Amino acid sequence: MPPDPDSGYQRLTELARALPGQFRSGFRAGRSVRPVPTLPSRVVLLGMGGSAIAGDLACVLTDPETRVALSVVRGPDLPRSVDRTVLALAASYSGNTEETLDAFEEAGTRGVPRIALTSGGQLADRARREGVPVIMIPEGGPPRAWVGFTLGAVLGILDPAFPRSNGARVDRVSRELEGKIDAYASRRGAPERWARRIGTRRVVLYAESAYQGLALRWKCQVEENAKRPAESGTLPEIFHNTLVAWDAAGASEGRYRAVLQFTSAAATTAEERRLRYLAGLLRARGVPMVTVRLPAEERLAALLHGIALGDFFTLALARRAGIDPLPIDAIDRMKARLSRGARTPSGPRRAPTPPVR
Repeated sequence: MPPDPDSGYQRLTELARALPGQFRSGFRAGRSVRPVPTLPSRVVLLGMGGSAIAGDLACVLTDPETRVALSVVRGPDLPRSVDRTVLALAASYSGNTEETLDAFEEAGTRGVPRIALTSGGQLADRARREGVPVIMIPEGGPPRAWVGFTLGAVLGILDPAFPRSNGARVDRVSRELEGKIDAYASRRGAPERWARRIGTRRVVLYAESAYQGLALRWKCQVEENAKRPAESGTLPEIFHNTLVAWDAAGASEGRYRAVLQFTSAAATTAEERRLRYLAGLLRARGVPMVTVRLPAEERLAALLHGIALGDFFTLALARRAGIDPLPIDAIDRMKARLSRGARTPSGPRRAPTPPVR
């Protein structure tokens, strides 16, 4: 019997509704961990997929509000500059992500202070054996559904870098979001309207550089929840390359692609002017465009609301297409095949890794 799409939709909807509480819990967990006496000025998050995105999202706050340079390493190889003066956060929901485990071990070899964020698996086992602090992510659901907890944990770890603690801010913003969740999840809410407007087209997501992590999160959610390719880009960068392609687009382009652009209540006059220019160009080319106005001026509030809106938008895309948003069978098949001992010209593969992230 084929899986019931409604059951996956309902489970991910429940987890999306839990975002504010997840975020508070993760922040408390992260703030309780202190692997080094003083927080370094450089932090790297080691991770893949739904576990790595917390680093991109955290940059929305750390870049403008702290002196910490936070970056994400998506792969097994650490930059040569990562040494014992850097803090490494290894994030793997399953604890068995091969690339993250390799990067975690390499960081240990270099004497890099580390923290593990996981629900268990090999990462938790190795971290405990090596005396590395572990923040346990609750189990149940795919990694992408626990972004609230992981993001909260990252911001909790980095809390000493902010001019003042974010404890009260986290509580206030998450409580405000709880008051909006029903509206965001409603079949009459904005995410449902956007999904109806986009239809079956490929989604192209644009955000000002301050919110590029949010655009990437929505892209990944479209791909995993709605099971369709998506694109993302940042403004003003696209006006130095992508603009040429849109200008040359034919009248039929609007049948295949639609643009979703982000703006916030704190957008500058220059940013609003750029968005209007883009809107006019797309309209002239017959390309549907949806403007997502992040409903807050404060960065953390805009970020959390943006995550929630993206989750319900992509779930609406899946439901309208009759797709179960929960499975990621293509990734599981790929990992299962690679774990069966495929060989490369340089010799045998590493030990098999379970087909999970």
